[in-house]
Amino acid sequence: MQYDPNRHHRHSIRLSDWDYTLGAYFVTICVQNREMVFGNVVNGEMQLNASGIIVAEYWHNLPRHFPTVELGPFVVMPNHVHFIISLNPPAVGAQFVGAQFVGAQFVGAQLNCAPTNQTPTNTPVAPARTVTQNGSPIGKPFTVDKQHPTLGQVVRAFKAATARLIRQAGNNDFAWQRNYYEHIIRNEAECQRIAQYIHANPAKWITDWENPNR
Repeated sequence: MQYDPNRHHRHSIRLSDWDYTLGAYFVTICVQNREMVFGNVVNGEMQLNASGIIVAEYWHNLPRHFPTVELGPFVVMPNHVHFIISLNPPAVGAQFVGAQFVGAQFVGAQLNCAPTNQTPTNTPVAPARTVTQNGSPIGKPFTVDKQHPTLGQVVRAFKAATARLIRQAGNNDFAWQRNYYEHIIRNEAECQRIAQYIHANPAKWITDWENPNR
């Protein structure tokens, strides 16, 4: 089936015979009821509010909790997030070098996605930022296998931590949609195509399926 981000990201299909502790994935997580709580798109660029910043900061913090996680392109939209993430074998370097995408600007390294079936290479990765509140680290340790987590465990930990922090910041009613969409990235061309989709998401918000005003 041909990949269509506007259509397929609304559903979640897990493969029963796939090892979700390894590989590269495109993930979309939506806010419950499509509520626009992370900011606004202004002139094709995403302007994050306090809740959006919490989500972006915690994304950058994920490798501190899960050493085998490598972060790829990422964007926070008004009511959802898109990202590419790679899960690697314990004590092995990155499967691909990814540039973090926050709001409307790429930061970090040039994107170089490798196929999921290739042997990972030892690629140095910049240290993740620590999320703090009043100068002190925030977030509780995740109760999963940090050295060999599944994609589902990483996503659940991300959702639980960001929801807790957003509620602590004053949005007591915040909740993520119960499920999420994941797509297995199998080759370089597919990774580049999805990365471009993530990069262009703010500029195309007016026609986005998740935009309640489209």
